[in-house]
Amino acid sequence: MSDLTRRWFFLVALLLLASAIQAQESDVSLTVYNNDLALVRDVRKFRIAKGRSEVKFLDVAARIEPTSVFFKSLSAPAQVRILEQNFEYDLVDSQKLLQKYLDQQVSLAADEGVTFSGILLSASRGDMVLRDASGGIKIVRGPTIKNISLPDLPEGLITRPTLVWKLDSSAGGEHKTEVGYLTHGIQWHAEYVGVTNENDTSLELSGWVSIDNRSGATYKNAKLKLVAGDVHRAQRAREQMFMPKTRVLEMAATSDGFEEKSFFEYHLYTLQRPATVKNNQIKQLALFEPAAVKVDKKYIFDGAKQPKKVRVDLVFANSKEAGLGMPLPKGKVRVYKRDSDKSLVLVGEDFVEHTPKDEKVKIYVGDAFDVVGERIQKSRRHLGKDSWEENWTIQLRNHKSAMVAVSVREHFAQNWEILRKSHDYKKKDAHSIEFFIQVPAGGEVTVDYLVRYNR
Repeated sequence: MSDLTRRWFFLVALLLLASAIQAQESDVSLTVYNNDLALVRDVRKFRIAKGRSEVKFLDVAARIEPTSVFFKSLSAPAQVRILEQNFEYDLVDSQKLLQKYLDQQVSLAADEGVTFSGILLSASRGDMVLRDASGGIKIVRGPTIKNISLPDLPEGLITRPTLVWKLDSSAGGEHKTEVGYLTHGIQWHAEYVGVTNENDTSLELSGWVSIDNRSGATYKNAKLKLVAGDVHRAQRAREQMFMPKTRVLEMAATSDGFEEKSFFEYHLYTLQRPATVKNNQIKQLALFEPAAVKVDKKYIFDGAKQPKKVRVDLVFANSKEAGLGMPLPKGKVRVYKRDSDKSLVLVGEDFVEHTPKDEKVKIYVGDAFDVVGERIQKSRRHLGKDSWEENWTIQLRNHKSAMVAVSVREHFAQNWEILRKSHDYKKKDAHSIEFFIQVPAGGEVTVDYLVRYNR
């Protein structure tokens, strides 16, 4: 063969390879919800024969909802008709292979170089039962078997989940096709990290989204969208969960981040660059750049719910004036504070719900160590069958070196009326009031009130 001929064959081979690669190019869009659901849209080029033919679509999620699949030729939608659609998920494994080879010739390599050949009669619990050429029966124990030789892969077994369409097309050639489906096993959630300043009046807040992919497929260079909101789904029978044992944590760069917009009754976060979401991977992406948020530190004593415990909340407004002003998806918030040596110390964490802009965010970080509350019932007096009075005192003790303002909350179940009080209060609703008490450094304050109930 001349050099010119070799070069010609080499060029043809490269062209064929490029054509094959182009045929498998895909444009993937991945829309992930925060309730174990994702919508996959995959645009690929396929060569469809004129007349009746079969198209196989590989690399689909193992936890696909088969009834949610849609297929369409974008090149000639009116000329391609779908006759049948199948989801093939009978994946190959050693036991399935052996069951397919019952009553067929196999070869076994055992210990010490011994080989057994014959018709496979049984393959259970690791042991093999063979009938050799003479008609004799041999039982080969599982622990002694080193290798099993089989001629080929039986029909009906596949190595990857596959969608198969039987088509009837009046236009043959290359078609640009669109495939979409819903899959379980992939979800996302938001996580926030806040660092307070020295006097707890400002919070440096950053947001991340974590995408947990256990769907059984990898989505390469996907257009990624995240939906925040509670999407209603029709109830169905509980499916068996696919739970891989290994996970990879990937941290993504903060550039080219998410663009947020309102969409129907939800909020849509679109990543401004392609992203690969691998199977069995947790990918973290920056939701927004760190923002300095003004916060209020609140001490709350609710003696009926938490005896002696004074809870501490950090409250801030999700507004532009406060440093934010974008819809925040629900997620966990971790709050840190720097020590004198600049090291970070976790001071508390909490979950927040979906929060629209211009609404308040409340983070319960923990209970105060040096501020103590005590709720005591001093008396209870019956006035008749349907009326009685109760006298309550709330003692607040502050062991800090600075004054603290404590919100004292009291709850009432019946028709009630405050007859006497030591401090002014604010009526929160039909069944609760709130005192706002300033407790001096190293001091103690007692709140006293008398309430009458009438049935």
